[in-house]
Amino acid sequence: MKNNDKVVIRAVALCFKPYLKPEEAMVYCNLGRTQLAKRCDEFGIYKNNSGYFKRADLDLMMCGSVSPIEEKLKQMKFDFAKKSRALK
Repeated sequence: MKNNDKVVIRAVALCFKPYLKPEEAMVYCNLGRTQLAKRCDEFGIYKNNSGYFKRADLDLMMCGSVSPIEEKLKQMKFDFAKKSRALK
């Protein structure tokens, strides 16, 4: 078996594992270590006690949606604007 074949088989196996090691998560998300840490922090995704990431959480991060932090900030801005209009 060639090295390229092993890489392809491992990549396909990553798609079916429910929990990923940090190195596997970097490959799965196509991000470097620093970028993965930054994005996970932004989305509130943390490793479990065993040091693994939940693949479903990584899928939510990669789907292109707005991070929960940004969503909450927009809601707070909207609430603030609403209150300030009510005071006028």
